Amino acid sequence: MNLSIDIARRILEASKQRAKELRSPVSIAIVVSGGHLVLFERMMSPYGWATGNISIAKASTAVMFNQSTDAVAQWGAGIPGFASSMSEMTHGKFIMAAGGWPIRIGGATVGGIGVSGGNAPGRDDEIARAGLGALEVMAPAIPAQPAQPAQPLQPQQQQHSRPYMQPTPSYPSMPAPNNPSMPLSNSGVGQQQNVPVDQQAGTQHLVSDQTQEEENPYNDKMQFNDSRSGGQQ
Repeated sequence: MNLSIDIARRILEASKQRAKELRSPVSIAIVVSGGHLVLFERMMSPYGWATGNISIAKASTAVMFNQSTDAVAQWGAGIPGFASSMSEMTHGKFIMAAGGWPIRIGGATVGGIGVSGGNAPGRDDEIARAGLGALEVMAPAIPAQPAQPAQPLQPQQQQHSRPYMQPTPSYPSMPAPNNPSMPLSNSGVGQQQNVPVDQQAGTQHLVSDQTQEEENPYNDKMQFNDSRSGGQQ
């Protein structure tokens, strides 16, 4: 954003109005962010033409350091040769005295104002700040946000739009089957016995007669011996 001539005029007129109220004729200078002079007016200052150059130097210094010239004077006074070096580098457009302020619009520095010739301590600074007050009047008011109607509370079951977001019940894990090759210790109470896996699961298998005979070939002999022994008795 740039400093327009209309905004510069309003700032200058506000500063002049405050100077008239204080009965303090001063010189007022307004520069853009590059330090170039935009507006200047000398209000019949009794101090001659020097106040004009000083007001321009104050406006340029405020833009150069992006802070008030009073603040620049406070920390610059502790640096030997600072004032003379800066004045020579800027061809006389640097000064360490109160009365200069940066002009900011929307948080960006777009220019500076400098006032010189006040007939009392602090008058230059007060007149310059009065000009900056015109920017606050020109700032558009922030529209108030309309109140949002309260949203009705939804039932608990409608809070989750996806079924997989619902909490899932936890089930106890099934014990892993024991390895028959690894015997269990007999010590302790409640330990499991070394039982085949088929019997642990409670499953039953149907076995054919032929398979039973192959597994136990002595069934017929045992029955025969029993019948013979019974006959002898």
